[in-house]
Amino acid sequence: MITLGLIKENKQPPDRRAAFTPTQCTTIMSHFKNCKILVESSPDRIFSDAHYINQGINVTQNLSDCDILLGIKEVPIQDLISDKTYLFFSHTLKKQEQNRELLRAMIQKNIRFIDYECLVWPNGSRVLGFGRYAGLVGAYETLRAIGKKYKSFALKAAYECEDYSEMLKTLRLITPVLKQMKLKIVITGSGRVSNGADELLKEIGLQKVSPNAFINSNHFESVYTLLDTHELYKRMDGEPWQKDHFYHNHSCYESIFKPYTTVANVLINGIFWDKALPPHFSKADTQDPNFSIKIIGDISCDIEGSVPITLRDTTAENPVFGWDAQNQCECEPYSQNSIDVMAVSNLPTELPADASEGFGEELIKTIIPQLFHPSTDMIKNATLCENGHLTEKFQYLSDYVSIA
Repeated sequence: MITLGLIKENKQPPDRRAAFTPTQCTTIMSHFKNCKILVESSPDRIFSDAHYINQGINVTQNLSDCDILLGIKEVPIQDLISDKTYLFFSHTLKKQEQNRELLRAMIQKNIRFIDYECLVWPNGSRVLGFGRYAGLVGAYETLRAIGKKYKSFALKAAYECEDYSEMLKTLRLITPVLKQMKLKIVITGSGRVSNGADELLKEIGLQKVSPNAFINSNHFESVYTLLDTHELYKRMDGEPWQKDHFYHNHSCYESIFKPYTTVANVLINGIFWDKALPPHFSKADTQDPNFSIKIIGDISCDIEGSVPITLRDTTAENPVFGWDAQNQCECEPYSQNSIDVMAVSNLPTELPADASEGFGEELIKTIIPQLFHPSTDMIKNATLCENGHLTEKFQYLSDYVSIA
């Protein structure tokens, strides 16, 4: 018998998501007869303790009898249980300073740690993630900012919507106004985030056009376009764009986004970015009288990254700050001459029920079966530490945790 434990999210501020819904817990136990699930009691989870109890799931304050513990966000060090297997997002792969002690503690506590972020298919694409929900919520909050800036309509915050269905219902009420505003919205990216933003705009009936038509044609209502990676960067040596070359040689590429800065008035940014890649534009570019972008939904939220005026991340309660292009500094949002930036760093938490269900489905389909067998390549390649040491693949983190 293997006992899975569903962790209470203790990182502050509380996250309302769960790795499994109550119904999914019963699904797992019905499919895997040698599996038992315990749920740690939580006052914050979108699914109450009663929801799990009503499905016949044991809710407890103590998960020490569990073999494998699953959560979403980083587990506070004081809550780690020695000699267990954990799965969650650790945010340590890039040597993030704030989580150094967490990884060090897991090694010291003899924890086998599997990072969701490292669970990948043979082609390198991630198995799990909340990108779609980040895209959905990010696009919604960007549209909400448009309504505030131009005083055209008012939307409730995304977290005030019960679920995605209510979010769409709310948006469809103001779609006619949106269309009449003749907005030109550009979405950047090629993954789950940008696809989520694309999905939302498509669902509410905004017209999607090709990048060429977006740049060169006049339109009688609001339109949007989606720029894939090859439409955002080109090789500096003039050679044709190649996907494999791009992902292994970011420093060999330059941005070709600049034409959109004089045509688009809304940017929804959903790219994966690292420091070797150039930004879409510079801070100084925003001083150009022809710079037309007035609202940015920076879902990627890399501080001074692909959007260099993303100075900081924001919260669901206060999602937008302003950028004063003339003085090159932050200002109050929705000012007459401000460029307004939505930079909430944890957007999927605003659709906790939908995001939990989608995440749990992928876990059940792909990962859970592998946890009941000798370690597969997928699991091995996502295991950062076990038996008191970093695994071979993650030895590059040795200096980070000061363990040889």
